[in-house]
Amino acid sequence: MKKLFLSAFMLLGLAFNAQAQDISKNALGLRLGDNDGFGAEISYQRGLSKSNRLEFDLGWRSNNNVDAFKLAGLYQWVWNIDGGFNWYAGVGGGIGSWSADDYYIGGTRYDGPSETAVFAAGDIGIEYNFDVPIQLSLDFRPEFYFNDNLADDYGSDIALSIRYRF
Repeated sequence: MKKLFLSAFMLLGLAFNAQAQDISKNALGLRLGDNDGFGAEISYQRGLSKSNRLEFDLGWRSNNNVDAFKLAGLYQWVWNIDGGFNWYAGVGGGIGSWSADDYYIGGTRYDGPSETAVFAAGDIGIEYNFDVPIQLSLDFRPEFYFNDNLADDYGSDIALSIRYRF
């Protein structure tokens, strides 16, 4: 029985040791997804240790009717699957703001709505680091908004990211 526990303990230690890998100190690129209508975000990752990093994403849009921005920050844990394949999970939050143009109904002018909201977010994804300094990832991010004026307090998106690692 002691040998079984010792073997299990050593196997568990080996598994955690095998997960350690070098994360790029910096990675900069685009995160392309739904993101509640933002579409593309500028994405920056900063390695903190061999298995942890920070990610910051800034999305904005400006069109004929709406101007908006959203800034998200996440703390991520990264585990190696095999070679350049990793999977990661993280938690964080952010802030977003939008404002719509004024509009007219029957000749009467109405002020366009505007809101600012904070949110909590999670993140889970998979990535591949190529031999050249390029990283490709796919992730899912649920976001929970804290603002009583928003119709939907939950938003999520799936995004494909490409980043230059340096």
